[in-house]
Amino acid sequence: MGSSIFCLHLILSSFFLFTFLLAAVNGSKKCYIVYMGAHSHGPSPTSADLELATDSHYDLLGSIFGSREKAKEAIIYSYNRHINGFAALLEEEEDLLVHDDEPERVWPESQSFSDKGYGTVPSKWRGGLCQINKLPGSMKNTCNRKLIGARYYNKAFEAHNGQLDPLLHTARDFVGHGTHTLSTAGGNFVPGARVFAVGNGTAKGGSPRARVAAYKVCWSLTDPASCYGADVLAAIDQAIDDGVDVINVSFGVSYVVTAEGIFTDEISIGAFHAISKNILLVASAGNDGPTPGTVANVAPWVFTIAASTLDRDFSSNLTINNQLIEGASLFVNLPPNQAFSLILSTDAKLANATFRDAQLCRRGTLDRTKVNGKIVLCTREGKIKSVAEGLEALTAGARGMILNNQMQNGKTLSAEPHVFSTVNTPPRRAKSRPHGVKTTAIGDEDDPLKTGDTIKMSRARTLFGRKPAPVMASFSSRGPNKIQPSILKPDVTAPGVNILAAYSEFASASSLLVDNRRGFKFNVLQGTSMSCPHASGIAGLLKTRHPSWSPAAIKSAIMTTATTLDNTNRPIQDAFDKTLADAFAYGSGHVRPDLAIEPGLVYDLSLTDYLNFLCASGYDQQLISALNFNRTFICSGSHSVNDLNYPSITLPNLRLKPVTIARTVTNVGPPSTYTVSTRSPNGYSIAVVPPSLTFTKIGERKTFKVIVQASSAATRRKYEFGDLRWTDGKHIVRSPITVKRR
Repeated sequence: MGSSIFCLHLILSSFFLFTFLLAAVNGSKKCYIVYMGAHSHGPSPTSADLELATDSHYDLLGSIFGSREKAKEAIIYSYNRHINGFAALLEEEEDLLVHDDEPERVWPESQSFSDKGYGTVPSKWRGGLCQINKLPGSMKNTCNRKLIGARYYNKAFEAHNGQLDPLLHTARDFVGHGTHTLSTAGGNFVPGARVFAVGNGTAKGGSPRARVAAYKVCWSLTDPASCYGADVLAAIDQAIDDGVDVINVSFGVSYVVTAEGIFTDEISIGAFHAISKNILLVASAGNDGPTPGTVANVAPWVFTIAASTLDRDFSSNLTINNQLIEGASLFVNLPPNQAFSLILSTDAKLANATFRDAQLCRRGTLDRTKVNGKIVLCTREGKIKSVAEGLEALTAGARGMILNNQMQNGKTLSAEPHVFSTVNTPPRRAKSRPHGVKTTAIGDEDDPLKTGDTIKMSRARTLFGRKPAPVMASFSSRGPNKIQPSILKPDVTAPGVNILAAYSEFASASSLLVDNRRGFKFNVLQGTSMSCPHASGIAGLLKTRHPSWSPAAIKSAIMTTATTLDNTNRPIQDAFDKTLADAFAYGSGHVRPDLAIEPGLVYDLSLTDYLNFLCASGYDQQLISALNFNRTFICSGSHSVNDLNYPSITLPNLRLKPVTIARTVTNVGPPSTYTVSTRSPNGYSIAVVPPSLTFTKIGERKTFKVIVQASSAATRRKYEFGDLRWTDGKHIVRSPITVKRR
């Protein structure tokens, strides 16, 4: 999530809140103004209600513009279903920001969306519209009893980029990302799923028998960041009205961090309105790791998902001067016993290319006379996608490529659909050659790689039962939460590295426009966009099993049953040598859906709890009321940010005086007595009162207090980590504890 200048204005009165939403402009001098007004969050509005709301939007903006007709021309969306408001364009002098990823669009012909064995669509579903064009010569309906709806939203995109070709006015996926994420969340069982020659097995989503719907809001074929806030909010508003149970948002917004961010971010706004309808919104944590404080989608009512590895790899071996090195690869089509000469990209650079550009194998940097017929060593540039390096190497005549991680990539190895034989390898420190020329070593540090070494590449294969797993992905965005430091984000981690799922048959394998390899039914992608739908699928399973549970209860069940141990029964590692991950990387831990189904106890929350939390956070009451459907919310009583009934405990500003916080758990299992145990952070003491809780029926609630005290030995301005566990001998209900002394 890159930095940029952006347009953000708040105009407050006793009646309304104006918010300039974030959007991409590419040099345009326009920005959005979004009005959030009064709206009932009761039954779905009638057509008369919708018309009345839209007319009120024209009247309100007309009073500002001086003309109702000008208001009609300026308004591009009238949010008149559940998120009452409108999005309009007006001239401004600032640039705006963009999303870092794209949400659901779909390739409906994929077997992952087959409706074989499905019955009639439930009567509660109100979103029957299917805005997907048929393929030439096809008689098959694009939507069915599995894929029960598809819509597209492009008014904001077109307002800034001009009209799209009418043939593109469809919810069909031309890039692959949306098909991949939607099938990961709810794709049906598909045997024989593979990419090239690896991964042959049965693919299924996290909730494989769920019905799914797609809402397309991203439009560029080359830039996955081309999502506009007004389009996103319109899609969320429609999804709520259509009757979904879970919303998966595999992207995040880039913005300058301010305390008011949760009031201006369209995902935060949409998620708040979704939970008012008992709908959980699950969102990506972002791909800006390992830098601290980069986590996105941090509002407490959003379920925020980090990315980690799983115990299956796509791998190839390199034999370099008789030394064996394992890397990640989807395919190698070189003769396995044929040796090739290695050349470092920096030794093959053109005279007019910089050392750094050649190291990263950027376009037009490699000398064909030096590269032709050899294996070229390039340094990885991208965090979650890095395929352009291979295109430059192939164009220069290379037979294959070793893609070496930078230090920021750590040991996270990506098996990507490169344009030719490629193996991704972990980083090593740079070594000096004679005459001061630097090389990048991936072998023994006393014997670095150098131009002229001999290389053999094995065929790619699928490896199962890998250890250790999971490991936190280097790219996964990290806490602490800069907007709300008392809320731990991300919430959990899920698989997001080398994920095989359905893909758009229109898109190229590598997503490069010059790549002519198309027609892939499945592909492998990485990112928190891929981990997010894993959690959405689990949430769907829990909603099916426990239809009366609130979004907070579902979220709690997944969080409190997550694990911080890998498959060697040791603490989860980070992607860097000798580094253990912590709660700022994985939140409560790695998801375990089998345990989340029956968590024993849950930490529940209501809209009022969130509003009281905002009061305790010191936000203006008008801001809070605006978020609350512009219904006046009076901040009353004594509330502490520490007492939000969240499944994790975060205390970022402790002094030596003890702090007491309260939590309430609800029994969702059989009658049991739970006893508590704690693991205190270094330099801190923790006590829990009472030390045991006895439940005699489902739905019974019990409150306990946690007393945390920092000692003089606690290091100032450094976060420490511990946890609290309730157990009845069968269930373990774990909450991470994150503390920092001032």
